[in-house]
Amino acid sequence: MDQQPEQQETLQTPGVLDKYQTAGKIVNSVLEKVIQNAKAGADIADLCAFGDSEIIGELQKVYNKNQVEKGIAFPTTISVNNICGHYSPLKSESSKLNQGDVAKIELGAHVDGFLAIAAHTIFIDGNAEGRNADVILAAHKAAQVLYRSLQPGAKNNDLTALIDKVALAYDVQPLEGVLSHEVKRHFIDGNKVIINKELPEQKVDEAEIQVNDVFVLDVIMTTAPDGKAKESELRTTVYKRSLDRQYQLKTKNGRAFLAEVIEKYPSFCFSLRSFEDEITAKVAVQECGKHELLNQYPILVSQGGIVAQTTFTVAVLSNSIIQIAGLPLNEENIKTEKALKDEALLALLALPMDKNSQKKRKNQFPQK
Repeated sequence: MDQQPEQQETLQTPGVLDKYQTAGKIVNSVLEKVIQNAKAGADIADLCAFGDSEIIGELQKVYNKNQVEKGIAFPTTISVNNICGHYSPLKSESSKLNQGDVAKIELGAHVDGFLAIAAHTIFIDGNAEGRNADVILAAHKAAQVLYRSLQPGAKNNDLTALIDKVALAYDVQPLEGVLSHEVKRHFIDGNKVIINKELPEQKVDEAEIQVNDVFVLDVIMTTAPDGKAKESELRTTVYKRSLDRQYQLKTKNGRAFLAEVIEKYPSFCFSLRSFEDEITAKVAVQECGKHELLNQYPILVSQGGIVAQTTFTVAVLSNSIIQIAGLPLNEENIKTEKALKDEALLALLALPMDKNSQKKRKNQFPQK
């Protein structure tokens, strides 16, 4: 798959929703397995490799009658405490989880180019309390609010305002520079977006949610008062091929590396960790970078803050909104004195989201 197809298949195309949902079930299942193994002392590179291996193994069990492309849409990343995301370290540069870490685990899969991504934040070996609890709850509640508000006709900037309302209740900040993207077949970062935090210098074009939209809702919160993130000194390992750039690399290793990327990850994200020869991969990715053949996902940190993330993949149908990927939060182990008090948001969060309940509400209160 070398470029985005001009004519996109949508949720109305027979079989497409099934492919999204199959990818979502695999993502949720693997995410739960990684969470079960995320204990103090566990090596992060090993856990990430385990997550990727499980995704590939589960994908091998589905859609085998016809030749359907399947694979990782986003490599397993485990980012702790003030690291905002994208931490998928090489084995030689890995670190271990510690008791009390706030760990954000993200991963994604695709079936025939139709992707699902989810992220979940956990507290390692114990109960989250105080500011740790505040930020975890804020990220999850805001993601739930977004999911339930992703109705046809909703405006993206209004959805951003809802994130801010939840953050205010828990005295945290939405992280700057984070976008929730519409996704399509083989396309992880569509032009229609919801920005996590709007600023005078950080705005997006107004857009309206429509039937057949599929979004990866990515909510990231920080306890840092400024809500800012800056690039760290940690090595970037997550990349995506730049589909609009072509260049004949000079070195043999560089050409071999790029050929492997095109074969295994033609349009989705990958980690350098997945390449057998670590040294060659580190050199080759630099050569690719010089010629802008790869888009990088740098590792950012929130200075003085603890960061939490919740990511859902959501599909907008005419009569319902389907959560394709994403896990519920076990709030029993999260203790905070803060609470969401906005009555409209509380009512929204109390709504049952099964398909029949949504259809009944649509019939009772049809949109004008």
